[in-house]
Amino acid sequence: ETLEVLADAGDLAGVVTTKEIVRALLGFAPGGGVKTLQALQVDLQYVDVLLDKEEEDKQLVGAGKGGGRKRPRVKSVLEECGVDLCKEAKEGRLDPCIGRDDEVERMMRVLVRRRKSNPCLVGDPGVGKTAIAEGLALRIVDGDAPPRLLNKRVISLQLGVLLADTKYRGEFEARLKNLLEEVQEAGDVLLFIDEMHQLVGAGAAGDEGSMDAANLLKPALARGDLQVIGATTMDEYRKHVEKDPALERRFQPLTVWEPTQDDTEDILRGLVAKYAAHHEVSYGDDAIRAAVTYSVRYINDRFLPDKAIDLVDEAGAMLQMEQYQAARAKSGKESGASRRVEERHVAAVVSQWTGVPVSKLSADDASALLGLEGQLAERVVGQAQAVRALARAVRRARSGLSSPQRPLASLLFAGPTGVGKTELVKAIAECYYGAEENMVRLDMSEFMEAQSVSRLVGPPPGYVGYDDGGQLTDAVRRTPYTVVLMDEMEKAHADVFNILLQVLEDGRLTDSKGRTVDFSNTIIVMTSNVGSGAILETFQAAEGGQATEEEVYEQTNAAVRQQLLSRYRPEFLNRLDEIITFQPLAGKELEHIMGL
Repeated sequence: ETLEVLADAGDLAGVVTTKEIVRALLGFAPGGGVKTLQALQVDLQYVDVLLDKEEEDKQLVGAGKGGGRKRPRVKSVLEECGVDLCKEAKEGRLDPCIGRDDEVERMMRVLVRRRKSNPCLVGDPGVGKTAIAEGLALRIVDGDAPPRLLNKRVISLQLGVLLADTKYRGEFEARLKNLLEEVQEAGDVLLFIDEMHQLVGAGAAGDEGSMDAANLLKPALARGDLQVIGATTMDEYRKHVEKDPALERRFQPLTVWEPTQDDTEDILRGLVAKYAAHHEVSYGDDAIRAAVTYSVRYINDRFLPDKAIDLVDEAGAMLQMEQYQAARAKSGKESGASRRVEERHVAAVVSQWTGVPVSKLSADDASALLGLEGQLAERVVGQAQAVRALARAVRRARSGLSSPQRPLASLLFAGPTGVGKTELVKAIAECYYGAEENMVRLDMSEFMEAQSVSRLVGPPPGYVGYDDGGQLTDAVRRTPYTVVLMDEMEKAHADVFNILLQVLEDGRLTDSKGRTVDFSNTIIVMTSNVGSGAILETFQAAEGGQATEEEVYEQTNAAVRQQLLSRYRPEFLNRLDEIITFQPLAGKELEHIMGL
């Protein structure tokens, strides 16, 4: 009987599936099949409901134009994993692309080539690679593109969504295959892949037989069935793309350089209206200039225009929060404070990011330096000449007479032990940088061996401690506005001075990971006991004589220089802004210190 029912069901459905078998078993009086299902504790009524629901869904989907309700259409892979930038441009969701007309033109020129029409935007993070791709979409929507590109759509592919839920081998390959088929059928898609280096290794199962996304795309790229716009950083391009020549040759790299400060100001002026509308504030021209100037001077581990845009954005958010708090304090009444973002708001954001005191970012900094000697003299007793020399060197740096690329001041403190060299360094850290903690201290007795020199910039790849970085470079990267104290320089290995020559001359140092660390906002102070004997002899010879304090200082300074020339190389000493000699403390200075 079961076979007869199945035959009838097969005639109706065209094929006998598991559903027909279960339906046939449920249609009989309790027998072997039904007893077996009941023994397995199967709810027969629930199974019957599920079968009825499946038949209803099939009827609804196949109803067509007959008035039946259709099941919602399943999204295609391209719709699910891609964002149509041209559609975003039409709806006004994209920011304008300013100052990148040349890069957009170069990209369009590559796209209309007959072969290898796949540009790859290569540049540092934050210089505007994604904005250039969005600029292409804006040009297409505005009709300002070659005729061959006017009917194209720029689709941004989200690799994370493409990889989602592909747990088993073959699922990712099948999804990517469907994506490529949809792109080829559409015929009007320019696929933009941000962070293109992620294609290498994406979707691979880890064994030798599996293929990643890069290898799956190569045939389509070679045939010209697929046009891709890639974007990646220079480091990732060298690390992943260049190692695969077959992938590299299918792309035309286009270098995107960091914009100049003037170009960045133009970019900010073009974008500031959107940020003003978002934060419900207005931006002054001084705030735009300050965002560019401060970001270049104090934020050295990021690139324009990204860091300047973030400053403008957060300054607007800060003013909006101030307005909210002021209104809250007035029990909901409208605050009468200004809703204009000014330079001081940008300075406050930079101060929070970098730890630089706000006063050092303003024009008040110059006037504060006039009283620097008095502040330092309160901390250090009996070294008036050394205090004046230090204040003179700092003022010279802040006045703009020194090179802006070099450290603010490069100083060598020479003198006997216990006369106030380290204390003066702490004093300048507190008076100029805001706190004694804004100081990086290195005991150079720990760098006596040749192999220990690598600890300053970090061990080379493959050596123990490579991931930890360098003691000097990492400390300055974290706090670029600081005093660098190198104590007892005479104990350091000679190779240490080779590293310092670049820092003293160019104000930068490259660590073992290839990152450039900026020293232009630091004061570098080196202490040394070289010449202590000459200082004591000169001081004792002049004691009781008719020589003035300045004349004694000049005599001891000349004697110390002779000692330093016999110990250090001339090219090292010539790069120092000032060699400051510390005198032995006399009885009255010691009495004053005891009374503190």
